[in-house]
Amino acid sequence: MRDHEAMAAFERIYRDNVGAITRYFARRCLEPQLVADLTADTFVRAITSFPTFDSSRGTAASWLYGIARKAFAAHCEQSARGAELVRRVGGRRELGRDELAELEARIDAEQRGRLLLGRLRSLPEIEREAIELVHLDGLAPKEAAEALGVPKGAMRSRLYRAMARMRDDVEVQADEQV
Repeated sequence: MRDHEAMAAFERIYRDNVGAITRYFARRCLEPQLVADLTADTFVRAITSFPTFDSSRGTAASWLYGIARKAFAAHCEQSARGAELVRRVGGRRELGRDELAELEARIDAEQRGRLLLGRLRSLPEIEREAIELVHLDGLAPKEAAEALGVPKGAMRSRLYRAMARMRDDVEVQADEQV
């Protein structure tokens, strides 16, 4: 693929997925600047690895969610070590009022997603992420399996077990409220 064709292809992928990736981070972060930075970091990582993207191995969305997961994990690791604050203050572009308002609106819109994630904390991490990718982000189970790097059959059984646990949890909560 020629350079201009590759850039056009990446631009289409970006436009088709930037909203979904931003929502992914808006469920995890309350600070608009952090949502913007993690989204940007995901697409920087994606464009630098775009020559290795193979659409026959999975969708662009599953590829980007895999990158986003790694970007968020790296952020969490840096934050835990305390290095995140120093890095962010030095290289931060302040958001304009319009950008800030838009990201605050997205963060507010993802409140239900954050509440669900709070309820999902009792599940093993891989099951929690599987439910999120399929039921919150709208990926097909096959795409979620690709993003998480697990076999498709394992994804189906994890989703089934996780949903059964969530149903049991909701039933127990309903019984306790009566």
